[in-house]
Amino acid sequence: MASASEKKRWLPLEANPEVMNQFIWGLGVPEDVAEFNDVYGLDEELLEMVPKPVLAVLFLFPYSKEAEAERISNQEKASGNEKKKLSEKVYFLKQTVGNACGTIGVLHALGNASSHIKFIEESFLDRFYTSTACLDPFERAAFLEKDREMEDAHSVAATAGDTEASSEVDEHYICFTCIDGELYELDGMKSQPISHGPSSPDSLLQDAAKVIKGLIEKNPDSMNFNVMALSKISG
Repeated sequence: MASASEKKRWLPLEANPEVMNQFIWGLGVPEDVAEFNDVYGLDEELLEMVPKPVLAVLFLFPYSKEAEAERISNQEKASGNEKKKLSEKVYFLKQTVGNACGTIGVLHALGNASSHIKFIEESFLDRFYTSTACLDPFERAAFLEKDREMEDAHSVAATAGDTEASSEVDEHYICFTCIDGELYELDGMKSQPISHGPSSPDSLLQDAAKVIKGLIEKNPDSMNFNVMALSKISG
């Protein structure tokens, strides 16, 4: 998504598992350990086709500031404006680079699955998460914004898809993950993670699908949606 800081803008990542997999494998995820797969539909029988276990879910959807403001307002009303204590184990970073939401989503997915994925030693991801572990979300964003290696890797991935890359987009990636028995929505455009209630590693995909269905219902005239799951292979 093109918002965030206009100091720097990247080309957007295509919602394509092949592109995403080459991206994460090149950064330090062993090819035989984890991969992204398409989620072809949100009905139970289609969700069952997704390789398990699922470690995270990426969702691409049409974005507008007005729609997002309404959604946040509705969430606050539904929760009675209570400030729920969030797990300190959630890895979260802000988005300060335009069109970097795909990479932010990937970093959220992998950062919260690090107990299930052993990154290649001294790879970019190994060094990135080690260096940013004790930073706050804004400090992590600043670290990423200055990192030329990630910028170059993102650029390669952004030009590897089937569609022509353009800096003008109206779609946005967010990530869903399960931490400490809670389903979290991670969006670098937001101030903090959003809890969607109880979940488990076994029900993560189904629980995320329920939230995603609600988001799709908010945009009945659009077909610009995509869901991908980060699945553990082995290791």
